[in-house]
Amino acid sequence: MEQPSALEARTYGNLIGGEWRAARGGDTFDSLNPARRSEVLGHFARGSTLDIEDAVSAAVAAQPGWQRTPMPLRAEVLARAGRLLEERKEELGRLMTREMGKVLTEALGDVQEGIDMAKYMAGQGRMPVGEVVPSELRDKRCFAERVPIGVVGCITPWNFPMAIPCWKLMPALLAGNAVVFKPAEDTPLVAIRLAEILVEAGLPPGVLNLVTGLGDEAGAALVSHPRVRAVSFTGSMEVGNQIAATCGKLGKRVSLELGGKNAMLVAADADLELAVDGALWGGFGTTGQRCTATSRLIVDRQVLGDFQERLLDRVGRLRLGDGLDPATDVGPVINSKQLRRIHSYTEVGKQESARLLTGGEVAEEGELSLGNFYRPTLFTDVRPEMRIAQEEIFGPTVSVLPAEDLADAVRIANGTRYGLSLAVYTRDLSRAFWAVDRLESGIVYVNAPTIGAEIQLPFGGVKGTGNGHREAGTTALDEFTEWKTVYIDYSGRLQRAQIDTGQG
Repeated sequence: MEQPSALEARTYGNLIGGEWRAARGGDTFDSLNPARRSEVLGHFARGSTLDIEDAVSAAVAAQPGWQRTPMPLRAEVLARAGRLLEERKEELGRLMTREMGKVLTEALGDVQEGIDMAKYMAGQGRMPVGEVVPSELRDKRCFAERVPIGVVGCITPWNFPMAIPCWKLMPALLAGNAVVFKPAEDTPLVAIRLAEILVEAGLPPGVLNLVTGLGDEAGAALVSHPRVRAVSFTGSMEVGNQIAATCGKLGKRVSLELGGKNAMLVAADADLELAVDGALWGGFGTTGQRCTATSRLIVDRQVLGDFQERLLDRVGRLRLGDGLDPATDVGPVINSKQLRRIHSYTEVGKQESARLLTGGEVAEEGELSLGNFYRPTLFTDVRPEMRIAQEEIFGPTVSVLPAEDLADAVRIANGTRYGLSLAVYTRDLSRAFWAVDRLESGIVYVNAPTIGAEIQLPFGGVKGTGNGHREAGTTALDEFTEWKTVYIDYSGRLQRAQIDTGQG
């Protein structure tokens, strides 16, 4: 697999008002291939408060004209973008693997999710966006309709560099908003390719603006900007809470998706082979770098030994490597900082007296030493109160916890501050529904891992995972619209609601 050298790396600017510009301060940062740290994919504008100001000004100027564009015409732009994404799926998938590290099959799935979201939201362009209701008074009509918020800021993570931006950008644009988009600093090139496609699809200048840079610089400036009326953020709980505090002080709309400590419950009657398949995919897919990753396995003691033995065998056979290699099962961790963080949790687990079954170290042999590779890690004898069972590690680390029965498993599963995705494996339909009713999470799977959300359904969590908003599905527009209620009285006389009701 021949790769471009660092000398061939291009310099990329910010998209502001339909033009690609260097950062006002002239500073740049690099995007590296996590499987091969010496490979520089590009040099990117390090946006600052000045660049955010320019981007917001461009969005403010463009938004009224975009709002006046009929929604079916706005939807046509998204439909064209979806077709362009489809045409370039292989190219974008390979780029994503080089920039983010996930294996190519998963990267192609990430792009497909963006395609699906573009098509889905394009279809929403001719669907109802309000409701007509009867008035209590004669000769009077009442209806409510969705209207755009105005200028919105979208801040996205690196683990799904196409899917999550599409979750945010497609409904925000369809609703008639102008957007300032700040992608994660680890995956700016995938974001630029997405922005280029939306522009090519016919998006007017200034409706979408993209500023690359660091979170505490460009991201913070976007959140606090007074003319940005809403912020949509996906990322860590710590950063999300800071954003919520800022938006609360400024009185602006904010939607948050802040990760999870997701669990799979394995009942005594579960199909163990199916459960092991789910645990392997849910725990180690995307190298565990998913907000929905199956990081806890809560297993009935009756089947714990059998389940654990089968899982350990499968984990031991996972192959680390470059995601472009078809033989690779698990790709690299996104960057060196995260690599150190993951290993620090291995040390925490050992200190807490959890038993390390496999993994727990940085892979440094051969070509693996050139990238950020961590061995798939499995802990057992884990207690619910341990940090490795409570805190989001965001890496290929999975903990096995014993449960006395399904009720005990549900209690353990609910015992964290997160509430994104939970799963239960059982052959008994009544037990499955019993668990579904009691599990505290925004998403519940039965006989499937905690990953695998589809774009036609709401996505989001409860408790510390989110603040009530949902992305995707029929609720996607909730995040990016306001409701306007309209009363039309054609009676020709004063009618007083609640007072003149029923009069002729």
